[in-house]
Amino acid sequence: MSEYRAPTRDMEFALRSLAGFDEMAKACNYEDASPDVVAAILEEAAKFAGNAIAPLNRSGDETGVQLDEGRCVQTPEGFKEAYQQYIEGGWAGLQFDAEQGGQALPFSLAIPVQEMIHAANMAWGLCPLLSQGATEALSENADEPLKQMLLPKMISGEWTGTMNLTEPQSGSDLATIRTQARPEGDHYRITGQKIFITWGEHDMAENIVHLVLARLPYAPAGVKGISLFAVPKFIPGADGNPGERNDCYALSLEHKMGIHASPTCVMSYGENGGALGYLVGQENQGLACMFTMMNNARLTVGLQGVAVSERALQMARSYVAERIQGTAPGDLEPSPIVRHPDVRRMMMTMKALTEAGRGLAYSGCVAVDYAKHAELDAEQRSYYQRRADLLTPLVKGWCTEIAQEVTSLAVQCHGGMGFIEETGVAQLYRDARILPIYEGTNGIQALDLIGRKTIRDRGLAMQELLADMRATAEAASTVSALDEQRVQAFEQSIQQLEEALQLVLDSSANEHFVGSSAFNFLMLTSTVTAAWLMLKATLLASRQSTGEPGDEFLTARQVTTHFFVDHILPRCAGYLASVKAGEDSIMALPETTL
Repeated sequence: MSEYRAPTRDMEFALRSLAGFDEMAKACNYEDASPDVVAAILEEAAKFAGNAIAPLNRSGDETGVQLDEGRCVQTPEGFKEAYQQYIEGGWAGLQFDAEQGGQALPFSLAIPVQEMIHAANMAWGLCPLLSQGATEALSENADEPLKQMLLPKMISGEWTGTMNLTEPQSGSDLATIRTQARPEGDHYRITGQKIFITWGEHDMAENIVHLVLARLPYAPAGVKGISLFAVPKFIPGADGNPGERNDCYALSLEHKMGIHASPTCVMSYGENGGALGYLVGQENQGLACMFTMMNNARLTVGLQGVAVSERALQMARSYVAERIQGTAPGDLEPSPIVRHPDVRRMMMTMKALTEAGRGLAYSGCVAVDYAKHAELDAEQRSYYQRRADLLTPLVKGWCTEIAQEVTSLAVQCHGGMGFIEETGVAQLYRDARILPIYEGTNGIQALDLIGRKTIRDRGLAMQELLADMRATAEAASTVSALDEQRVQAFEQSIQQLEEALQLVLDSSANEHFVGSSAFNFLMLTSTVTAAWLMLKATLLASRQSTGEPGDEFLTARQVTTHFFVDHILPRCAGYLASVKAGEDSIMALPETTL
């Protein structure tokens, strides 16, 4: 597998220029988040990702994880040492409060760091991903004593965190969970079983804090009767260090298609009387508390899609430059396959989708920082919250869908060697396949977009986004970097999205139409939004460019936008046609003949 080199200039451009990080940092009083600090953090994170965890990606996939007789998971060689470097580097606490030991930097600055980690080693990176989400949920919902007990060690990275939702009979529909919690003094006793728990047990940290959804004996039925509990593997002692072993264990590990070095556990709570747990938030409000973590995770899972796409792009770029096969047009002897037009088509598709996905993910996270931390009036804060809410299903849904396309194209660029595990690109294809499934399948993301984020506010957030798109189209028409035909193509895609939006609003009472159209509405909205960001990138690049030979980076941004408009944006017509077709042929056949 080729080396991973973090594309720090692409990341800094996407964060500072495209997503508007500098303006956000000023509005949110992040005085320490200066351009020099941003550059230094990205440089050091690139070293850590490239040197410490990227070399473990292939070996971890081959070795996998093992559950020993003591029911502890043994991680692959080198994983623990890399995690210790992660703790020592202070990477776990970038975006968390200084009072608890964090560095109090923006959430959106932690995002390119996380991209590097997942591109280098997605299986390893899932551990800090879940931990940061759990830390976020506790920071926003736990009472002060519980925060003081758990957060310092979690923010330092010494303790990790998990999310425990799924049960054998209860996947996406959490109304049917059976895990029980009974009050016992100032804590609760948890009994039940959870499945698909990522990094639920491991040997990299001294303690693991499980966030567990459970039902109280007197709770109402359905999702209104779910509470959230923090259940540590070792109960913290009076000195704050891990004490008595809690009654929670990994029963088994799942054998998976990909992410082999990430333990996916079946967890048992209460084999010997009940695991001690602490209530997070209010009783019967667990789902709302957990969604703090879920929303964080949905953004970072979308970011994983960008990360694995970037790694696949790098591997394909290296291979097509070296592989000699056939004689390309204009050549007189066998050529590197990168010179063949169809290979160039695949490479440009990978590059355009990855850059657009990065811009989308970073923009969504900057909107989160605005909504949470900017000194704004109530109306402005609501605006940014709507924008963050709207972009979240796009980031999770579209960025994980493009990861399927990009990793598949990377395999294709390798030809037969891509189908062989030896080259390593097949691992990326396998690893990426989980991304559209977990943290809410992309079908659920589509229903969230069309229902909660569009129909519920009668398209307000979408109209605000469309207004920004129109302003960019108007600005694009005045610069030479984009010709009139491409600007018109983007304006046509805006009209296609407007048409779909109106159809959705007019048909909102038809549940079959809404459910049948949701995924194509998600893909249409995401593709137009990605095109908007690519146009913004071109406008910014044209303003920053000096025309000197050293500006190849900025020139490449403009050409990649041209490709996106020419070859990716036309997909919008198909998405709109599917939205307009509605549910008729989807729901026509009887269930027994599917």
